[in-house]
Amino acid sequence: MKYSIRTIAVGTLLALVGTTTTAQTAVHVAKTRGCGCCVAWMDHLSEAGFAPAGENIGGALIRLKMDRGIPVNMFSCHTATVDGYTVEGHVPAADINRLLEQRPDAIGLAVPGMPIGSPGMDFGDRTDAYDVFLVNNDGSTEVFSSYPAN
Repeated sequence: MKYSIRTIAVGTLLALVGTTTTAQTAVHVAKTRGCGCCVAWMDHLSEAGFAPAGENIGGALIRLKMDRGIPVNMFSCHTATVDGYTVEGHVPAADINRLLEQRPDAIGLAVPGMPIGSPGMDFGDRTDAYDVFLVNNDGSTEVFSSYPAN
């Protein structure tokens, strides 16, 4: 059987693409219109290989947080869903990856407030210390990871 150079090149390219490309994980981000830090957090997720899509839901955002089981003391500016989990606030992509790898029986992750230096809240060299919390199904929380101040 004869193969042309083009056929071999296309076959090699397809083999390489098939072994190096992974499907991006979709992330639905509910936010308010004009929130720059939400967009910056979505950029952080994109750079980490996620496929975020934002939806401006305005006043319905609080209801969504409550419906998804996020405790009030864990609220932040945006609420995302990824593969069945809720991600509240400026959670680093590395923690979302860890959540998806470990698959705990939980609601998801939260970074309450808007700590300076968290993804999407980058303002110069300053970084406040903050924790990422695992939100359990009963609404309790535990520290999932911690980030120091600099």
